[in-house]
Amino acid sequence: MIRVALIGAGKMGISHLAILGAHPDVEVVGVADTSKLVTDVLQKYTAFNCYADYKKMLEVTRPDAVFVAAPTKYHGDIVRELINKGVHVFVEKPFCLNPIEGAELVKLVKQKGLVNQVGYHNKFIGTFEEVKNIVKGGYLGDIQHFVGESYGPVVTKRKQGTWRSNPEEGGGCLLDYASHVIDLINYLVSPVKNIKGAVLKSIYSDTVEDSVYSLLETENNISGVLSVNWSDETYRKMSTSITIIGSKGKIISDASELKVYFKNAECPQGYSKGWNIKYVTDLTEGVDFYLRGEEYSAQVDYFIKAIQKKVPNNKNTFESAWLTDKVIGQIKNQNKN
Repeated sequence: MIRVALIGAGKMGISHLAILGAHPDVEVVGVADTSKLVTDVLQKYTAFNCYADYKKMLEVTRPDAVFVAAPTKYHGDIVRELINKGVHVFVEKPFCLNPIEGAELVKLVKQKGLVNQVGYHNKFIGTFEEVKNIVKGGYLGDIQHFVGESYGPVVTKRKQGTWRSNPEEGGGCLLDYASHVIDLINYLVSPVKNIKGAVLKSIYSDTVEDSVYSLLETENNISGVLSVNWSDETYRKMSTSITIIGSKGKIISDASELKVYFKNAECPQGYSKGWNIKYVTDLTEGVDFYLRGEEYSAQVDYFIKAIQKKVPNNKNTFESAWLTDKVIGQIKNQNKN
């Protein structure tokens, strides 16, 4: 059994806690949150041991691994402390507010040889994994262009006062929404190296951006567009999609459906020349515990298996998340110019 603790019992923390609590190879040894209301409810209705101070929890419980779902501004200090204690770390996205701090943690966790993962769940969605397989297999030929998009109804009226309106808390469309798309582009196409132009627009918010539009260039010199808006009320919930155009075909995929066009018969098994459609239900492996989507359980399960040395620790690592943080920083700087 892997002894696991949680720091931060907000929305994502509670989600992770539910999945961890049902995991056959995990013993949840402690939950830490600064909100007495949250810890009182957990103490009353669950068997989890709760703490107001995460440092006290670490001292008492001595976990093998910790899930960090605290506000982003605290990630650096908490993760550094955990690494120095020899604890495996799963931390929510975005990784760090400052790429310099992220680079230090990447170096430190490699020196310690600890399992590390960041919560970019798109890499555990069947449709996007299939996109990865098709691109990696060369079936699209030379990649010519891509478009990464995400839209949703997060901020649809003027309302301030939450973490989403505070850039120091990780608020804003760039950090909260666009980070998912950037990370997916880095994974499916190639890491982004240059920002050719960027526009950050406020629609309802006064202190953060509600939309992000940018022209990107990857390390292998592929051009692409980033288009993200969390103030689009035509969507019921967050919708993320990627379009990739190649010399031999084209892919359009979101979390539910993958559409791919092959110009000739040179295509993967199960596909044919012309348009093909696959659904996430056809491409997703089952999980032991379903909550919000298979991908949330799958990412937790992968982290636990990496600790058990059943799978390599090469998915959603600190280093890959740091590359995303660097792009976010570049977009911010480009927008200032």
